[in-house]
Amino acid sequence: MLKIDIISVIPDLLTSPFQHSIMKRAREKNLLEVNVIDLKNFGIGNYRQVDDYQFGGGAGMVMMIEPLVNCIESLTQNTQYDEIIYLTPDGSTLNQKMCNMLSLKENLLVICGHYKGIDQRVRDHWITMEISIGDYVLSGGELAAAILVDSIGRLLPGVLNDETSALTDSFQDDLLAPPVYSRPAEFRGIKVPDILLSGHEEKINQWRYESSLNLTKMKRPDLMKE
Repeated sequence: MLKIDIISVIPDLLTSPFQHSIMKRAREKNLLEVNVIDLKNFGIGNYRQVDDYQFGGGAGMVMMIEPLVNCIESLTQNTQYDEIIYLTPDGSTLNQKMCNMLSLKENLLVICGHYKGIDQRVRDHWITMEISIGDYVLSGGELAAAILVDSIGRLLPGVLNDETSALTDSFQDDLLAPPVYSRPAEFRGIKVPDILLSGHEEKINQWRYESSLNLTKMKRPDLMKE
């Protein structure tokens, strides 16, 4: 089983994503455990403060070092994490290879940033991996955490009904997935390619591979270079 703990300033944002569909199934099968920890429980003073002005001036608040480190150390007393992940726009861009690697771990700790980010000292001394989900900025890391957990959780053996489904997803072999079709075979004069109706598995697999190559060359030539 993979255990993922998520530290958040707004834990309610993560209530829904893991209670439906594939993530719900993964949790019900005891293949995935997701816990959301409210950082404000470790906040300073009567107001449970977790942010403060940044040294040197400038707009925007910073998540303070003390509550965050206290939270991390509290969690690490009971769990030895394979990675402590900070979600940040300047991290390594999330890709399928990274998801495959993380799905093989046992315990992950994910930190959702807010405001202008977290105190740099946390990044320097406690974070082991920094991940970005794209070249844009979100209001907080919760949506990114939901994406990260979903992309990892669906890879766990036993989560998907068809074990081979995840292996044929886009990016698993550095190629985009081929086109897919379903019934009816003809709709308003638009037909499904004849090869897919032939029943000839070898030729179908070859068609799919060639289609993946062509799509990748056309839409994501950068993947071909890799």
